[in-house]
Amino acid sequence: MTDESQDTAEFWELRLYVAGTTPKSLAAFANLKRICEEHLAGRYTIEIIDLCKQPALARGHQILAIPTLVRKLPEPIRKIIGDLSNTERVLVGLDIQPAGNKSSDTEQDQGS
Repeated sequence: MTDESQDTAEFWELRLYVAGTTPKSLAAFANLKRICEEHLAGRYTIEIIDLCKQPALARGHQILAIPTLVRKLPEPIRKIIGDLSNTERVLVGLDIQPAGNKSSDTEQDQGS
C-alpha cells in the first residue's frame, strides 16, 4: 500500500479563502481555476471558504489577508495571498512544475 502514497502526493487539495463575491475574490477563483486546468488537470480539488459566512475560520486557519490560497496537499502546507494573477508566482509558490516543462528547479528562480 505504500505505492498509493505516490498517487496521493500527485493530488492537490487547495482552499481559497475569500470575503464574499468581491471583484478580487472572483478574480482569484478564476485565475486559480485556469492555472489548475492548465497545470493540474484532473489532479486537484478547490474548496472555497467564504469568511463572511464563516468568520471564525479566519482565526482558526490563521488567515490574515484575503483572498488567500492554501495548499493543503501535497504537504508541506503553503499559502499565497492575492488575486493569483501572476501565474509564474503562483506556480513557484505552490511548487508546481509548469505543464510541458520537465526541466530542473533552477529555472524557476529566473523569473524572480
